[in-house]
Amino acid sequence: MTFETSGPAQSPPEPPAPSLGDYTPFTHLTVPNAALYRQVMRAFLAAKERFAVHLRPEDVHAALDADTRPGDIESVVKALDSLVGWGNLRADPDHARVTAVEDFYRRRFIYQLTRAGEAAEVALGTYDEALGRRGELQAVALHDIVTQLRALLVIAGEGKPDPAKAHIALSVLTARFTDLADNARAFMGSLQRTIDLHDIEVEAFLAYKDRLIQYLERFIQDLITLGGRIALLIGELEEQGRVEPLLSLAAGREAADAAPEDAEHAEAVAYEKWAARWFGLAQWFVSGEGRESQARLLRGRALSAIPQLLAVVRQLNERRAGRSDRSADFRTLARWFAQAPDDAARHRLWRAAFGLYSSRHLTVDADTLAERVAVPEPASTPWAEARPLRISPQLRRTGSYERRGKPRRVADRGAAKRRLAEIAARQAGEARQARERLATGGPVRLSRMGELDPLAFQLFLRLLGDALATWRPGMTTTAATSGDGSMEIRLTALDDGRTAEVRTPDGVFRGPDHVIDIVDLTASHSGRFTPAPVPRQGTSAQLTPQPTEDR
Repeated sequence: MTFETSGPAQSPPEPPAPSLGDYTPFTHLTVPNAALYRQVMRAFLAAKERFAVHLRPEDVHAALDADTRPGDIESVVKALDSLVGWGNLRADPDHARVTAVEDFYRRRFIYQLTRAGEAAEVALGTYDEALGRRGELQAVALHDIVTQLRALLVIAGEGKPDPAKAHIALSVLTARFTDLADNARAFMGSLQRTIDLHDIEVEAFLAYKDRLIQYLERFIQDLITLGGRIALLIGELEEQGRVEPLLSLAAGREAADAAPEDAEHAEAVAYEKWAARWFGLAQWFVSGEGRESQARLLRGRALSAIPQLLAVVRQLNERRAGRSDRSADFRTLARWFAQAPDDAARHRLWRAAFGLYSSRHLTVDADTLAERVAVPEPASTPWAEARPLRISPQLRRTGSYERRGKPRRVADRGAAKRRLAEIAARQAGEARQARERLATGGPVRLSRMGELDPLAFQLFLRLLGDALATWRPGMTTTAATSGDGSMEIRLTALDDGRTAEVRTPDGVFRGPDHVIDIVDLTASHSGRFTPAPVPRQGTSAQLTPQPTEDR
């Protein structure tokens, strides 16, 4: 038996594969029913995650949201055909369910994602994720970076470093650093939008600002404490020349599976990538000549955000209290202009609001002034009918009546500059001596610090303040780095109940005795280091003025 027909139902023509620069698969975003097209494409992505390649129209209809999907399946079929035309989907004849001749000629298709359609949906998902991302300041990532850098120091110190250990440590370090940097950028961007009140309600902002400020302060403390430690570890690795061998080990391990003819090129490419990652890490935490590190810039931006947030709160409170501001004044003035009965009233309002009057009051020569006094010129006289003003030729030529004399002699400020340079050098030397005086060279008791001169004592108090900022209830040991990254202090509380005294020319500083270790990070070798006492929870240090023989 034969059937003479014009042929079975044909599928829509398969569009050619989009080339680079062809963005036709994004057409469904700018046409009517774009929401339906997005739901259909998401249904195909969800099916692919379940390893389902082909979908029939009834499968797509069932996968759509019950609240928004069309009532009939024909609307879904039309959407599928449109997506096929734009290159997002591919349609193939569905012969699996053909049981009769009539079914063979009936229009039945199964659909699947094309490479272009899948790429478009992945791009849209990335866009949605970036748009809704607020980011976060990850203090935990800072601790992880410190841990991985210390692990790299241990690995590099081995006689024959293990490539697997080096590669894993560098991979974890890179992942944590990338996550930290990306989240910090996203968070600071969302924070600026919050400060500008562009994407947050006023009530929500007022309820949120206290927690946000505490969040910023806590991260700033961790960044100050750990940023200097990370910079020190990076410098130690680079100064000892241990970075390049570790990067070479990681690159070689990555290129181990490359084809023999491509092994050398693959290893060179991998090494360049690892070198770029390490360079980015070092640039993020270590400042250079004429360039601040990203960590320092982030800390400054976070610090400046706190007063900006408080200024926004103050502005909101002023608005709520009904206080007038310039924008409110201009709106009121605009309403008065709109309510003015005629143009004459609007001109009077303009002059009263901005104080703009005729320019006939400008200074002229004495003869013209005398003439104006004798015969006044009404302000309402038009310029074309008014008598001309006689202006001094000197004013016309130079624009000023002043007679210029000899220019003042340039003052020689060389002596003042030398004096400032001497003062700066002396202060730098005093600061260096104070650091050398405080450096302990190892853990010592606070009670053995001895007497401190005023400059060393001031530096001691600043270090103590940095350490106390990191102290939490239940802690027995803490460490902190000074704000300029020049010194590091470590404190360990003791339970023997002894009291330590630090004598100064102005009095005696008393507090619970601690084990203290202060390191001068600017010195090439450890010197004598004596830190400030850190009070334990529930204790306090006190400065008791005592008369001395010198006073």
